[in-house]
Amino acid sequence: MSLIDAAAQVRENAHAPYSRFKVGAAIRAASGVVYVGCNVENASYPEGTCAEAGAIAAMVAAGETDIAEVAVIANGPDPVAPCGGCRQRLMEFSTPEVQVTMATVAGAVKVVRLGDLLPGAFTSSQLDGH
Repeated sequence: MSLIDAAAQVRENAHAPYSRFKVGAAIRAASGVVYVGCNVENASYPEGTCAEAGAIAAMVAAGETDIAEVAVIANGPDPVAPCGGCRQRLMEFSTPEVQVTMATVAGAVKVVRLGDLLPGAFTSSQLDGH
């Protein structure tokens, strides 16, 4: 199963009763294992979680911390990009060279490097000596 297929499959489980905008994400860890997540909304609207955050949490809970590749899919007119917060979350466990595949359920695909999505990222190296 491709990374986009894994993201599309988990997208169906999204809990999006308020926005009706279901998102699925899949992360391939450096080990090759794929972790998935979907957005989970909450009646306290800004307190929901993003699909990427769910996939990262699953990866970390399994004891892994290195992302090799990311895929995100939603039903929109254009491929959906991770939000700003998720770009930072992804960078925490990646490098700027990590490939991010963004897709629509209709089949449109855009592939970019994480560093292009988050130029000038804040990283742990900036905390050295603190």
